[in-house]
Amino acid sequence: MEHRELELFLHLARTLNYGRTSLECHVSAATLTRTIQRLEVRAGARLLDRGPRGVVLTPEGQRFTSYAERALELWDDYRTGADEPAELAGVLRIFATVTACQALLPDLLAPLREAHPQIRLDIRTGDAAAALARLDEGEVDAAVAGIPKRFPQTMVTRTVAVTDLVLVTTDPAADGPFVVPARGLVREAAFRWFRRRGIKPAIAAEPDGHEALLALVALGCGTGIVPRLVLESSPSADRLIELPADLEPLTIGLCARRADLRKPLIAALWGLT
Repeated sequence: MEHRELELFLHLARTLNYGRTSLECHVSAATLTRTIQRLEVRAGARLLDRGPRGVVLTPEGQRFTSYAERALELWDDYRTGADEPAELAGVLRIFATVTACQALLPDLLAPLREAHPQIRLDIRTGDAAAALARLDEGEVDAAVAGIPKRFPQTMVTRTVAVTDLVLVTTDPAADGPFVVPARGLVREAAFRWFRRRGIKPAIAAEPDGHEALLALVALGCGTGIVPRLVLESSPSADRLIELPADLEPLTIGLCARRADLRKPLIAALWGLT
């Protein structure tokens, strides 16, 4: 079976969502459907069922998942174990916020690019709060993410930055309302700060991303709480005023699944960062 077919199946087995796999793997819905149908014909069994509650793996699909993972691992082992190993190549999928892409990734990934120029980097961006979930689901191979105090044991991390959390506004005389992230570590830190200060915050907006949060603050929607790293990278920074606050800092790390450290591309990334 083609390795690409197995990769598509494994992505779908993790997401259980045809539309999401089609979008993130850059294939049409029709191509993805035909690929799964071909695999089912070759396997001689139905691998996925679509029911009222969505897509589910059949028992045979669960067994095929183990086969597909092992087949791709064996291929990687074969390529890296040849007498004259080929240049390390392949696609390395990395999740990072827009700010992390601008402020951290160039320096973080430069040694890898220099040592292994044949590796193709697939950088995916989105809400910071989703980083570890996307890594855990296997959508990406590594993620630059805020590190919670209770970090999953199935993952490993290496600190790449520590940044303060800051209060920003366009009106230093205002005492609210507040613009806070919809979810994630910064939101949790913000509400711990509210409780320590005895503040019952009026919430003006709850955007998904820190960059969107700063845009709303710059528009005068309220006082925002963001990592200083985001503020310093924002084109809105010169329109904002930083207020004094005793907010806790945020640790940012490069994260990977512990079980993936033996994979050649992940091992190369981990060894050079």
